Amino acid sequence: MRAPLSIVIPTLNAGDDLPACLAALMEGVSGGLVRELVISDGGSQDATRAIALAAGAVWVEGQAGRGGQLARGVAVSRGDWLLVLHADSRLSPGWAEAVEAGLAQGAPGYFRLTYRASGLGPRLVAGWANLRAGRLGCPFGDQGLLVSRADYEAAGGYRDIALMEDMALVRQLTPLR
Repeated sequence: MRAPLSIVIPTLNAGDDLPACLAALMEGVSGGLVRELVISDGGSQDATRAIALAAGAVWVEGQAGRGGQLARGVAVSRGDWLLVLHADSRLSPGWAEAVEAGLAQGAPGYFRLTYRASGLGPRLVAGWANLRAGRLGCPFGDQGLLVSRADYEAAGGYRDIALMEDMALVRQLTPLR
């Protein structure tokens, strides 16, 4: 059986953040969960492309703007499930097991948000984001989005907008867990 998950990451000059993001994904690769990694770039002028290609990613390039970048990335992906992440995200150990549980449930999902920065501000923002996602089923793109291709397509996919593309899609999906 083919691995079910395509990971799609939009980038723009993400050379500083991308290595840590990709390193965190290795548990899903080694566990046979990840089918492919798609990097959809908006015209990076740093080492983003070299880092992505060295990791074996499918590279897609086009005009900058997360909505369009994500739509292009999903369009070339082949997995039955999509995990959309930001390049500055680092999934915590055990994420692959959580995703496998989500696949078994068959419903869209997201991760809890935490920030590496310390202090009251980051804790408040993360707390609000997690509360909002849990109570309203409306996570931010920073929380990652796990969605089946069928649900993604039924929701109309990502709109080619520069910001809030995550909210536009999530509002069309069934309630998130």
